[in-house]
Amino acid sequence: MIRKLSLSAIAVSLLASVAAAEIGFDGAADIRAEIAAMDPAVPAPAAAEAVDADKGILTDWLFGKPAPKGPAEWTIMVFGNGKNDLEPFLLKDLNEMEKIGSTDKVNIIVEAGRIEGYDGSDGDWKGVRRYRMTKDNDTRKVSSKVLADLGDKDMGAYQSVIDFAKWAKTAYPAKKYMLIFWNHGAGWTKSGERIITKGISYDESSGNHINTPQMGLIMKALGKTDVVGTDACLMQMAEVNYEIKDSVEYIVASEETEPGDGYTYDLFLGPVVAKPTMTAMEVGKAAVNGYANHYDGIDQGYTQSLVKASAMNQLPALTDAFGAAVMAAGEKALAKTSRDATINYAYDENRDLGDFVRRVVAGTKSAEVKTKGQALLNHITGSLVIHNRTRDDKGGYWSGPKEYTLSKGIAAYFPKASLGAGYTDLAWAKASKWDEFTLWINQP
Repeated sequence: MIRKLSLSAIAVSLLASVAAAEIGFDGAADIRAEIAAMDPAVPAPAAAEAVDADKGILTDWLFGKPAPKGPAEWTIMVFGNGKNDLEPFLLKDLNEMEKIGSTDKVNIIVEAGRIEGYDGSDGDWKGVRRYRMTKDNDTRKVSSKVLADLGDKDMGAYQSVIDFAKWAKTAYPAKKYMLIFWNHGAGWTKSGERIITKGISYDESSGNHINTPQMGLIMKALGKTDVVGTDACLMQMAEVNYEIKDSVEYIVASEETEPGDGYTYDLFLGPVVAKPTMTAMEVGKAAVNGYANHYDGIDQGYTQSLVKASAMNQLPALTDAFGAAVMAAGEKALAKTSRDATINYAYDENRDLGDFVRRVVAGTKSAEVKTKGQALLNHITGSLVIHNRTRDDKGGYWSGPKEYTLSKGIAAYFPKASLGAGYTDLAWAKASKWDEFTLWINQP
């Protein structure tokens, strides 16, 4: 009894000191100031919250429990821009995340935005909030604690993604990180026009969106990120991947449009939480499989693949050699008919790179074209696309059947006239002669 009282007195005394000095138990500077410094737009935790966190650490130590462990295995960051017509699906996905919830090994961190006019559920709150998703079985309401309310922050500004991810990495450190862009997507473009053209993360409040070069700026600003996922349409393209390849290990995306449901987060996150020591490749595969398993289960066509970013480095030399061989052989008619037959996606100029090469190789009379084409195809299906799942679509009211099983896991831009504005400014266009080859195909 005396010993318990003594320890309790010590605990109270030390806790009072912590509260008064406003420092962490490990001797770090004021945690509230540190978090505020990560992003000036984010309010620091209240003093009571900071002390409560210290209490947990202190009492565990005092009463013989293990000291706090190091960083988590994974912090998975979701930039959830629901400030458009996808708002209802964002709320559904947040509740899917809560089916699994964060653990001491896996942090599920979200910046979620809503807008007026699309969905009035869950209190009809508006603006942008940050959460650490916690386990909950209520699929109609997001029960996770709001960590910050940022007001009507522009989620179409690339700096907003940087602010969020830097904050999440600092507040929830981990051995490995995944960043997911959640929103509409439309492949590459350099255009900064306010009209909705191509890009990702469209914010209807501001009229802004993030273009492809800005995705490169985001990833460079964040340093090395293990996995990038785009829970958005049409983003698995050579033009997009080449922009971010040096700052990420693996890229998860879809060549085709995604249904409104997008990722099925419980099917993706469940295996990661069950095995938090997953490698970056394994987490990337889990994201592909969670998506594919859902749409297989409802018999809906899809594409979803995992690309090894470092393998993008060899792609320009291989496509250049292939294109040069086709041009030298004068097989323009074959290239054109192969392009037109290649599986395409919602935008006609987005076509599967591997399927195109396969068709040319099958039809060529040139040994050089066959050799260079097979080398390129082997790279795509061997080193570049690590995991590729597809399902043919039966078609419906708006479109006919689609043979998505022809897709090899990465698309490229196949213009049928001139290049889109800004294409030559892309890192991919600067590193390769793909633009010259595709324009050659279009010549009479």
